[in-house]
Amino acid sequence: MSQLLHLGIFTGGLVLGVAAGSAVVSRSGISQSNKSQAHAQATPGQPVVASGGSASSPSPSVVVDSGSSTGVLPYFSRDILKHSQVVPGPIADLLEHQAYISAYDRRLRHPSWTAEHLTAASLLAAPGPPTPAQIGSASSQQTSQPAAPGNRKFSVFKEDERIPELFRAKLADYFRSGYDRGHMVPASDAKRNQVAMDETFLLTNIAPQVGKGFNRDYWAGAEEFVRSLTKKFSDIYVFTIPLYLPQPDPTRPGKWRVTYEVIGNPPNVAVPTHFAKVVLAVSGPQSLPSPSTTAPAPVPVSGRNNAAGTSFLGLQRTNSFSLAAFVIPNAAVPNHVPLTSFIVPVDSVERSAGLNLFPPAIKSSAKALCDVVKCDIIVRDFSDRNEQIASGSFPNQKYPPGSSSAPQPLPART
Repeated sequence: MSQLLHLGIFTGGLVLGVAAGSAVVSRSGISQSNKSQAHAQATPGQPVVASGGSASSPSPSVVVDSGSSTGVLPYFSRDILKHSQVVPGPIADLLEHQAYISAYDRRLRHPSWTAEHLTAASLLAAPGPPTPAQIGSASSQQTSQPAAPGNRKFSVFKEDERIPELFRAKLADYFRSGYDRGHMVPASDAKRNQVAMDETFLLTNIAPQVGKGFNRDYWAGAEEFVRSLTKKFSDIYVFTIPLYLPQPDPTRPGKWRVTYEVIGNPPNVAVPTHFAKVVLAVSGPQSLPSPSTTAPAPVPVSGRNNAAGTSFLGLQRTNSFSLAAFVIPNAAVPNHVPLTSFIVPVDSVERSAGLNLFPPAIKSSAKALCDVVKCDIIVRDFSDRNEQIASGSFPNQKYPPGSSSAPQPLPART
């Protein structure tokens, strides 16, 4: 099956639906054209279901109309698109990295979604290839040295050159925008080595977020909560999704509208109204190998539903699933607000984002995550601490100028 019509099932069999004009930009930066093996079997005027399952599957990846007796899709017509040479889009750029995969939205200029597979081991520095100084030495031929853990002080935000410049988010778009460059995959999830951490600073992993009260506070607490789940479960699968949700129109009772800001000059990067974290926690035997440090962690594999529910893409019936979706507004959130107040059904996130995150077999069998563990976060208010230090009003402490005992400002999350 074409990778274009079936963008990805990342580790654990998590299926994502995409539109029929998709193209993929891989880690190597190579684009692939949009073709489907289903065309040859198409029946005139009948829908063709292109997905990992059967035509009766409740959540097909793509449905297209065959449109002609030859099985050639209408949008490939030589008459209609003879001057275009290619399908105009929309394009979904599937990007692979050491710690995550993501799809980039060329119109909104931020990720459509990001996906991670976290374990207790993946959050630590993992063995890596020998350093250049070790290459050629006798010892490097026998053992490989552990890779140095990633350190965010060595990472810098970068434009992703795999994306065509016309559709690329730029560093200048965020300059004096009033918004933080918010990580969808947190840097702290990619400490295994410096390359993995650096990849989280690509602008294809970034969306504009309110800084104080959200990115630097409540959202950071939610990220820490997700990481803490690796102490209780063998595997954690995480989707992070920017959302644009409707709000009541104050000027027209009974009407709804979606309103959002766009930053940059010219305005390029859309500011999401909300962000979702969808978390699948798995207990039981480790179903798949831990992510490699030398290849993209999530490996796309073809999948199917198992009606008997005994297994799904290698996840055995001895596995126990717990599932939760949190949708948090892109605004300052008071620290005392419980995380459970942001719980929504997974189906509502899928409907709003236009994605198939998990198959019905998993959604119907999974327990509510917050019934299994306490869904609580601790918000560490770094910004107030820095303001106190900067003003010299750190509580109950007096330090002479230049004292090495004085507390140092913590790095701001940007």
